[in-house]
Amino acid sequence: MQERIVIGEILKPQGIRGELKVKPLLDEIGDIRKIRKVIIAGEEYKVLSSRFDASAAYLSLSGIADRNAAELFRGKLLEVLREDAPAPAEGRYFIVDIIGCELYTEQGEKLGEIVDILPAHTDVYVVRAGEREWMFAAAEGVIADVDVQAKKVTVNRERFLQVALEQ
Repeated sequence: MQERIVIGEILKPQGIRGELKVKPLLDEIGDIRKIRKVIIAGEEYKVLSSRFDASAAYLSLSGIADRNAAELFRGKLLEVLREDAPAPAEGRYFIVDIIGCELYTEQGEKLGEIVDILPAHTDVYVVRAGEREWMFAAAEGVIADVDVQAKKVTVNRERFLQVALEQ
């Protein structure tokens, strides 16, 4: 399993005191308050303060004192060490743990490998099998089981075929 977890993307500076506006990639945006240190472009920063609203989180970090310094972080990913990340709710998983899993039907038919997940209200999984590529929404009833230790995701074949699109 990967040591670092991406928890957000820095959108822009916020104000003149070096605060960063972040697009959170967490199930619960309020979990941003639990984070005490972050990693940006391989460098670790202490979180001095955090707040959030309905669509974004705002972080003040050590070493980023003004808008000019904050501007250098625009578009960068915000990461935390796995042990510092808020634990996902039961039945939820970090995207990084799902990518690379093999996808199977409940009957044991191998469909391919999950190569990407596009975060959305209902996440969209990208599956590759040789030259073929499928996308499917993780809609209700599609995913039957997830075993990140075995790197295996199982889907209900009938429901999968209803929502899957070949690229």
